[in-house]
Amino acid sequence: MRSDANIAGPMTDPVPGPRTESTGEDVSHETPPPMDDTPIGRAAQLAVEALGRAGAGLPRPEQTRVIVVANQKGGVGKTTTTVNLAASLALHGGRVLVIDLDPQGNASTALGIDHHAEVPSVYDVLVESRPLAEVVQPVPDVEGLFCAPATIDLAGAEIELVSLVARESRLQRAIQAYEQPLDYILIDCPPSLGLLTVNAMVAGQEVLIPIQCEYYALEGLGQLLRNVDLVRGHLNPALHVSTILLTMYDGRTRLASQVAEEVRNHFGEEVLRTSIPRSVRISEAPSYGQTVLTYDPGSSGALSYLEAAREIALRGVGVSYDATHAHIGTQSDPNTVEGIQ
Repeated sequence: MRSDANIAGPMTDPVPGPRTESTGEDVSHETPPPMDDTPIGRAAQLAVEALGRAGAGLPRPEQTRVIVVANQKGGVGKTTTTVNLAASLALHGGRVLVIDLDPQGNASTALGIDHHAEVPSVYDVLVESRPLAEVVQPVPDVEGLFCAPATIDLAGAEIELVSLVARESRLQRAIQAYEQPLDYILIDCPPSLGLLTVNAMVAGQEVLIPIQCEYYALEGLGQLLRNVDLVRGHLNPALHVSTILLTMYDGRTRLASQVAEEVRNHFGEEVLRTSIPRSVRISEAPSYGQTVLTYDPGSSGALSYLEAAREIALRGVGVSYDATHAHIGTQSDPNTVEGIQ
């Protein structure tokens, strides 16, 4: 992203910001304002702080944590949460694999991974028993982050899986046969409760449910929780809902606060203290084939996902999370053009 201030010529300021123009004799010697007196300057400072926080590293889990990101309700930020948490965990020093189980392939797009019809994909793993290692691709912008892409072929996998042996555990077997060391595997599920989602639940130990801070936020969650119980009872005793993440939080509205309170009362300690703000930057990033962490690392969305990843990582090793780090960026900045960047 370039600043308009830098278009004038080859010389650029160390930090993008207002430039005092000169016209020959009338040269202004006015001292430029401090960096944090401008929105762009503040964003630059936040970017440095965010990347510094990411580089600090976090305790690594003793064994690979397989986290299923699921919610059959569409538009709750499920894919967005998957890719940005994965990028955040990788920036914190982890080795992370995203498995895209959604036939739309939005997670693959957001990570800049090619997923046209001829690309080896999760479909080949599930239906053709192809080794997972043959379809995994490194994510270009984030070291330590990998993706097993989805193609449109996956749309027919629900029907094709029905007649296959051990149809519910094919993804689990593929993950178990994957030999590369990983700290986290995040599985992005389709917005439905079919065989693809069941495969994810059989393969994982934890379920992460993003919940939108909007009206009817909890509607439909009952069926998802019943499915988790069914899979735990019959196919995967280790499965449990470990994390609830509040997304699209707008601190300016009473509704968001009421929904957040209702969710926290309903789920208790499973709800992360960090919530994800409604953010233009988060929405823009996938169109550039990036996560918000690389698209705009100083934005409130990037900072919030970094904090959410930190909280998830610390919970996994039994370390308490400092509440003072929570809700970064959930309040809008009245000095920005967008208000909720």
